[in-house]
Amino acid sequence: MSHFDTRSGFISIVGRPNVGKSTLVNALVGEKVAITSSRPQTTRNTIRGIVTLPDDNTQLVLIDTPGIHKPKTALGERLNTLVYGSLAEADAAVFVLDATQPIGPGDRLIAERLKTAGVRVVVALNKIDISAPTEIIGQLGQAGEWDFEAYVPVSAKTADGMEPLTAELVSLCEPGPFFFPPDAISDQPDKLLAAELIREKFLARLREELPHSLAVVVDEMETQENGVFRIEATAYVERESQKGMVIGKGGSIVRAVGTEARPELEKLFGTRVFLDLRVKVEKDWQRRPDSLDRLGF
Repeated sequence: MSHFDTRSGFISIVGRPNVGKSTLVNALVGEKVAITSSRPQTTRNTIRGIVTLPDDNTQLVLIDTPGIHKPKTALGERLNTLVYGSLAEADAAVFVLDATQPIGPGDRLIAERLKTAGVRVVVALNKIDISAPTEIIGQLGQAGEWDFEAYVPVSAKTADGMEPLTAELVSLCEPGPFFFPPDAISDQPDKLLAAELIREKFLARLREELPHSLAVVVDEMETQENGVFRIEATAYVERESQKGMVIGKGGSIVRAVGTEARPELEKLFGTRVFLDLRVKVEKDWQRRPDSLDRLGF
């Protein structure tokens, strides 16, 4: 008999790139803890969202993994290693499928890995708000062959289906302590959260041009004498030609990113924020382990 009257579990969120994993984490937590973008490879760190359910005496710790894919670069290899590492430490996994796309080889690869990892799995069929009932039924039928614990149709965007999904996850948790204070929503250090937020704003503006070549690092954060919280951040690109794109004509993009990020940063830190944003070239950083280390991957 366990001496805990609380339950807790580490839940890995896995799926192909772009199926809506970060949006799902945000929907489960009820606040923005993971950055989202319409492009693959947005998530680079195993951001944990924390959901504490007082009524169930349960805490879910969500490990948001980068999309599993075939790696092309040193960065890709590291991201995949992160994914498998987080699977090994998880009590259960949410396998996110995209209801608007047929189940493909990438999904099957992940299903196999999950079987091998021996982790208990709840399948979340996402984007039901924009898919036809026939698509949803067809997908559930196919995914049913994997014989995982449960299958829940959801829309991370509209938060539809979050209650049944949460209930399934609670049922997979073992008696154990809360790992975080009940009011915590993420274990990410402030610098990382701030950097991810700024990077999200760049990604929204730069569209296809350079999603993977952009890294944002927060160098310094301090409260100034006037009470304003100063954040110094650097956006790194791989080539001189990309620098101009990120700065924008007459500095237009950097300015717009600053303007968009500031209110969200002020909400995050609960105080007025001054954001000092600069752009630097770090040649071919994705392929160089020393650069990856320095930029925090």
